[in-house]
Amino acid sequence: MTDNSYANQSIKCTVKQCENHSSTKDYCALDSIKVGTHETNPTIPQCTDCESFKAKQGQGM
Repeated sequence: MTDNSYANQSIKCTVKQCENHSSTKDYCALDSIKVGTHETNPTIPQCTDCESFKAKQGQGM
């Protein structure tokens, strides 16, 4: 498993099931992320997705 002790304080994240979640704080360990949508016309936050999400080993569906 990757040690994600780095916490990019520009990208807050509480999704602990993500491989890119910082192991020390509620931040992302990546330098940048890609945000996308699954809707034709997104109008609320729930319409957007972190496309940098990667399930931790053993956490997949």
